Amino acid sequence: MLIAIVDDNPVNLKLMESLVKRANPEYKSLTFQDSAEGLSWCLDNEVDLIIVDYMMPAPDGMEFIRRYREPAKNQDIPVLMITADHEKETRYAALEVGANDFLTKPIDNAEFRARLRNMMSLRRSQKALADRAAWLAEKVAEATSEILDREHEMITRLSRAAEFRDPETGAHIHRMSNYSQLIAKQLGLPQVELEVILRAAPMHDVGKIAIPDNILLKPGKLDPTEWEIMKTHAEKGWEILRGSRSSLLDVAAEIAYTHHEKFDGSGYPRGLVGENIPLYGRIVAVADVFDALTTERPYKKAWAVEDAMDFLFSNAGTHFDPLCVAAFIARIQEALVIRASFQDIEPHMAHLDD
Repeated sequence: MLIAIVDDNPVNLKLMESLVKRANPEYKSLTFQDSAEGLSWCLDNEVDLIIVDYMMPAPDGMEFIRRYREPAKNQDIPVLMITADHEKETRYAALEVGANDFLTKPIDNAEFRARLRNMMSLRRSQKALADRAAWLAEKVAEATSEILDREHEMITRLSRAAEFRDPETGAHIHRMSNYSQLIAKQLGLPQVELEVILRAAPMHDVGKIAIPDNILLKPGKLDPTEWEIMKTHAEKGWEILRGSRSSLLDVAAEIAYTHHEKFDGSGYPRGLVGENIPLYGRIVAVADVFDALTTERPYKKAWAVEDAMDFLFSNAGTHFDPLCVAAFIARIQEALVIRASFQDIEPHMAHLDD
């Protein structure tokens, strides 16, 4: 426990230093005859108690305490003021600027020990509470992390369940979710949102669970009636995911519902236009289509990356949000690393959504 003693009288400093040592040999005290020097040191270092004289050259005790209390980190450090002034107004003023207790000159040894004991007991209690709060915060963080990990596992498993019905590959959801995070990063979204979109994007097509096999697994082009049924997967995904107490599932529901909307209003299911389409949906639209174009399927060869980029460019402002396209193209080299990292084991049948 460290005590700073500030008094312009060297005799008083020696006396209080001796009293502190006799009160408890484990207490360490630092003395400052120059109040400005003492204030500077106390502002730059952590101390458990300050004993400060009232009548000193500038800054005096009042100004010392006022300036010491300005930083938020110093609000709770005990301060004991030494004063020869018996006027109540002086004490009231000291309390106003942040003194916790007083000692009156000449210093009485027994009173000094009592005040010191009370102040150090207060400080020990503060430290114990702070340690307890830190421990609790750590436990809460651990519990929260476990909940998020379980939530992520559940979302991953639900995404895999969708994969078993929709013959898209698992590599597809890894690529497109990482592409989505790249776009979000380039757009300047905060780190917490980057994590959210990475974890929520794999759920974009979970509504395909509700699409009949004869449509979902049909090799070749769908007829108009089948296509209308296929398009319902966006709303079905939203219905599966919405209304959760999980903010992550809420985002996943939004993505499922809106990633087939088009910037010019010609998309589905609601025909939203421009920025009326939620940003996450606009981001995933670019990532999903780019991956679909550059991935080989039984009914088509993979497009060259340059051709897929040209497609994004030519459809910016109609199909895609131009800002999202520009953000993706700006990160294309990182996207190619992601593409190489998550390769399909074997091609599957899948319908490229228009």
